[in-house]
Amino acid sequence: MTENTSNLISRRGLLGVFAATAVVAAPTYSNAFGVLKGAGDIRRIRMYSGRTGESIDTIYWIEGKYIPEVLKEINHFMRDWRTGDVKQMDPRNVDIMAAAHRLMDVSESYMLLSGFRSAKTNAMLRSRSGGVAKNSLHLVGQAADLRLKSRSVNQMARAAAACAAGGVGRYSRSDFVHMDCGAVRSWGA
Repeated sequence: MTENTSNLISRRGLLGVFAATAVVAAPTYSNAFGVLKGAGDIRRIRMYSGRTGESIDTIYWIEGKYIPEVLKEINHFMRDWRTGDVKQMDPRNVDIMAAAHRLMDVSESYMLLSGFRSAKTNAMLRSRSGGVAKNSLHLVGQAADLRLKSRSVNQMARAAAACAAGGVGRYSRSDFVHMDCGAVRSWGA
């Protein structure tokens, strides 16, 4: 009799867990189609800068709308750290970065190597390296160079390319990936 009671309690407990799960999951399933249309959507970006010591972990989009105050914080975070110049970053590029991050299923924040670049900074970098474009999308706030310790350059580049929304550059020797919201293209090894 003890054995049957034990099994009955187990079954009841298990049924209770399933019932609770169904109740909790029901709103998610009922809103699934709304999420696909943009309702209920939440977008988050997580980055840190080894140059400034700053970090950002924020939701910048809710229910189909960007949050202007948060975009300003992102603009400041992605500023040219050499000159202090701030540029309005194209939110489409933040979307690409966030989407690639979600595709990689990591909790680690991106390390931001370069976001906006002033003309002065870009010219200085061009004088030191042949890999810096004269008309770089960094100059107009449409690009970012990023690194993750837990993912390879190829893994990051594949995630960004899967978004099919902009340029993806692999810089394996320097261990970073360039993501931009310009024309869809890829380069590097």
